[in-house]
Amino acid sequence: MTEYTLQQLADHVGGEVRGNSQLPILRVATLQSATGDAIAFLANSRYKSQLESTSAGAVIVSEKDDSDAIDNALKVKNPYAAFARIAQLLDTTPKPATGVAQSAKIAQSASIGNNVSIGEYAVIDDGVIIGDNSSIGAHCYIGPETQIGSGCTLWSGVIIYHRCVIGNDCLFHSGAIIGADGFGWAPDNGKWLKIPQLGRVVIKDNVEIGASTTVDRGALDDTIISSGCIIDNQCQIAHNVFIDEDTAIAGCTVLAGSCHIGKRCMIGGASAINGHISVCDDVQIMGFAMVIKEITEPGVYASGIPASGHREWRRNGARFRQLDDLFKRVKDLEKQADDNN
Repeated sequence: MTEYTLQQLADHVGGEVRGNSQLPILRVATLQSATGDAIAFLANSRYKSQLESTSAGAVIVSEKDDSDAIDNALKVKNPYAAFARIAQLLDTTPKPATGVAQSAKIAQSASIGNNVSIGEYAVIDDGVIIGDNSSIGAHCYIGPETQIGSGCTLWSGVIIYHRCVIGNDCLFHSGAIIGADGFGWAPDNGKWLKIPQLGRVVIKDNVEIGASTTVDRGALDDTIISSGCIIDNQCQIAHNVFIDEDTAIAGCTVLAGSCHIGKRCMIGGASAINGHISVCDDVQIMGFAMVIKEITEPGVYASGIPASGHREWRRNGARFRQLDDLFKRVKDLEKQADDNN
């Protein structure tokens, strides 16, 4: 376990130390669970009272939240971001693989960079290129002619189909499937004709894909996920979707085919976005939202129906079914009023 002094951590995040600058820090923790070898953080002033009871060796705080209740503080402008950077520095997560396992199957035509680790029973197919310092977990499959950049991490059981292109410093969690066929079918006299999916999946740098998330390959053009995007677990990204830089998508969200998502968007869990729809930059979509038309203005959008008591829900459901009749009655009354005038 790597040890840093409080001053070293302050230098790393551009902060200021109050107290013992040489205090050794071994790990990060919450205010409630921290012990003397840990650093905690206070990102919300509402929880400032917890500073009086914490046993943390030091606490990351903003200037306005610094308190004499703690002996050692690391003062920064953004405590949450500073915590994230320090957590990365003190990260103890093991690599998915160490070295190259004897049971791994690597095609002779594959090009494997320096310091690449490949786990048990992984399969690296013909023409694959893997960049330096990448780690491929056990039971992964990398399809023919796929390119993976440097510093990438694939946890066990990740499947990447043929001719996909992955950038640098990407992270794929277990069960992620990249490059499976999009849902492309043509109706023909009551039957379905499969349309071959000939595009690729192109994922740029610093992208994280959650567990059991699927990203379909394009039908003709590519499905593209731009740099800095984070996609949670169990999401479905359909064929020919384009996601622009630094967009975050929470779990169980579905993006239908050929939709276009802008930069820095935040899409809440279990949302659904119809196909061939564009969402502009800097849009926040609340959880359980259904987007069925284009969004052209930045802002916050919501459409989910909050849970209510069963009786209330049934009453409201009955009233909803009466909405069309009520609308017609209002229109008739408006017409009568206009005629009387």
